[in-house]
Amino acid sequence: MLQLTKTYDKCRAKKPRLTAVFIHGIASDSGSFNGLFEYLAQDEEMKDVRLVAFDLLGAGKSYTSDELEYNYDEQLEALYNAISNLDVEGPLVLVGHSMGTMIVTRFASLHPELVQGLVLISAPVYRKEDIENPIFKKAMDGFRGAVATKGREILESKAFNNEIQNIVSDVTNYDYLVGLNKPTIIIYGELDKLIAPFNIPAVLEANKNVTAMKTMGAHSVAKDKYSEIAKALKDFERGGK
Repeated sequence: MLQLTKTYDKCRAKKPRLTAVFIHGIASDSGSFNGLFEYLAQDEEMKDVRLVAFDLLGAGKSYTSDELEYNYDEQLEALYNAISNLDVEGPLVLVGHSMGTMIVTRFASLHPELVQGLVLISAPVYRKEDIENPIFKKAMDGFRGAVATKGREILESKAFNNEIQNIVSDVTNYDYLVGLNKPTIIIYGELDKLIAPFNIPAVLEANKNVTAMKTMGAHSVAKDKYSEIAKALKDFERGGK
């Protein structure tokens, strides 16, 4: 049975009023949320929120194997099994970063009974025509170059290359986003060149469940986004969006 490895699980209250599950992006692991968790730990209004993070298959402490295809089916199965073992108290909100936004969006569409809402950090909003455009390939080549600076082993891994093909380049990602029937907030940086931000107005027009907040930063989970993420979680904890 595929299951993600839990790397973080903290709540300052004895009984949480909300559980937030964090899913990282490609070529990364759950450590990308460490700075955010330190920030949230200092916010007294967040004491009733349980914060949980998992490593995706092929990343961090989770299972890695050349027998895996690193596609939606595997990652969603592993995420479902991991969440099923959480003994969730209170509503569940999914928080994704980059490729993680695609995974949590798909999860919420498949299991709407489990999810109250979503927070999508630096969400790629590629339409089918964007993915088929040579400009997209150029952007992906640039991204691969950036990943190469982290280490050639990541760039050459089956997990990375299959996730680019099977998840990031899936032409139905945009349709799942605009079809979401859950309160959703997109938080993105105005300097982020990886997410096709020019498509966000069309998403907001097509799906009134989605709102967006622009910060001053780029693609990473960084300080420019911390307060907006905290605000979104506190709104969900209070029963709003």
